[in-house]
Amino acid sequence: MDIAALFGENLSRCRKQAGLSQEELSVRASLHRTEISQLERGLRVARVDTLVKLIGSLEVSADELLVGMDWEPGGTRLGKFKPRDASKRGWGA
Repeated sequence: MDIAALFGENLSRCRKQAGLSQEELSVRASLHRTEISQLERGLRVARVDTLVKLIGSLEVSADELLVGMDWEPGGTRLGKFKPRDASKRGWGA
């Protein structure tokens, strides 16, 4: 599972629901438009400060941008990201 790609899908969905272009979101979030594009295409992973800017600019909760992402902790093995059941994603998947 590619966490960056899933975050990008969530970001794109939230941006479109807010009726914003990438340019408008970049201005509101004080980010460069190419960074928004890279995030949406899964080419980049958002830092915590970027996540906070996006949440505030889109007026959504962190949950909205993290829909479908879970972490399976490791016991004697390494932890890993795992997909959440589509029925629990909360956006009609």
